[in-house]
Amino acid sequence: MADTSPASLAKELLAILDRDADRLQRIDNYIHGKHDDPYMPPQADAEYKLLAQRAVSNWMPLLIGTPAQALYVDGYRPGKPEAGLPQASSSSSVQWSHWQRSRMDARQAAVYRGALGFGHSFVLTEKTAKGVISKGLSAKKTAALYEDPANDETPYAALTIVSKPRSETPGKARMWDGKFEYAVTYKSLTDPDSVKVSALRRHGASECPVTRFASSVDLEGRTIGVIEPMIALQNRINQTIFDLLVAQTYTSHEVRYATGMAPPLVMELLDEAGQVTTDPALAVDSRPKLDAAGNPIPAAINHNARRFLFAEDPDVKFGSLPAGPIGSLIDSVDMSIRHLAAISQTPPHHLLGQIANLSAEALLAAETSLSRMIAEFRSIFGEAWERVFRLAAELEGETAAADDYSGEVQWRDMESRSLAQAADALGKLAAQLGIPLRGLWKRVPGVTQTEYEDWVEMAEEDDSVGQLATALTRATPGASTTAPLSSEAVAA
Repeated sequence: MADTSPASLAKELLAILDRDADRLQRIDNYIHGKHDDPYMPPQADAEYKLLAQRAVSNWMPLLIGTPAQALYVDGYRPGKPEAGLPQASSSSSVQWSHWQRSRMDARQAAVYRGALGFGHSFVLTEKTAKGVISKGLSAKKTAALYEDPANDETPYAALTIVSKPRSETPGKARMWDGKFEYAVTYKSLTDPDSVKVSALRRHGASECPVTRFASSVDLEGRTIGVIEPMIALQNRINQTIFDLLVAQTYTSHEVRYATGMAPPLVMELLDEAGQVTTDPALAVDSRPKLDAAGNPIPAAINHNARRFLFAEDPDVKFGSLPAGPIGSLIDSVDMSIRHLAAISQTPPHHLLGQIANLSAEALLAAETSLSRMIAEFRSIFGEAWERVFRLAAELEGETAAADDYSGEVQWRDMESRSLAQAADALGKLAAQLGIPLRGLWKRVPGVTQTEYEDWVEMAEEDDSVGQLATALTRATPGASTTAPLSSEAVAA
């Protein structure tokens, strides 16, 4: 790093946002259905352009939503007690209290969708009047600097735009480094001389409080989401559907024709002076009406299935042109969607809606690729959340929890399984493999962190009551011939 002064860092971060603005805006356009127009003839009329608008079939939100809907953090297991940390799986821990205070149960989805769409998103952890909270930051407005962007999880500086410049009002941004938060103003992303930086306060953490959530990072430090590689395929699908709509509009219907007969012309009335008139009583003659180019205007023919075609001239011939086939275009659309499914690792039945006559084994095989992709995202995003939890603990003053690198994010099992099947499988794991029963509670479908901890407390209470009943029974004369007291009797 040649110059690490706040002003130079702000200029460099704003330059990054300016450099990536067009690329990120193009991705954002495709997510929201603003796609490139399909190819059409240069002299295309308004009808062609209308068909081009209707040809847009936006698959991009599905490519983001399918993996994002399987990413849901519903627990955090801090480090082990011997490390001086809270008891594992405690919803009252500092880290999880910060999560609930930040309303991340609902807001975490936006972080994942931003990272999957643009390749990365950010989370800011800061101390506020309500306590330590975290919130997501958009990739379109936020940039971070790393010494090693491929391997470092901690940036040495980060900046997010709060407001853009308007007329005479400069834009505002917030910037953080390892110690301080700065207020930044600027007039344009391309004008480094207009950037002004002033220190606000210490943010309270020992490192930059902004965490990057990247869906994929290569060894060059580049991030890429699920949308950008699919733009070419999305354009191909739009082009094929546009061709299908054109064929459906112009060639999918039988066309009737007549030869040897001139079409009737639009006539206009003339008065005695040879001037055009609209009063039939004054008309003494008529002539064909001409268009702007001086050509006669043919009259519109009202023809439908209930009308007959006839002509007085015996040389007139009537016929029809057969409809053009569109089956090949429909097959091409299906093939393009299958290519999209294969390259994006999205199960084909998610895109095509074809799930009839599929066995459970076939569905499982189709979901395998998606499951592997989701497992990769959980591993990457889980590491980012663990850094967020450490930052939150540090800002809360919990030194031991801030150094907890053995904590683990717990992801909810989003697979669709019946409770009966899960109970049968868990019972076999306990009976045949000897896995402790309590160790399987977290694998019950749909169980939350709070429910799990309630079960643990109930089990401990039952164990305490049972031990007390056993001790009283042994201390009672004739205990060998007297039935042991029940837990209800002891409680009474």
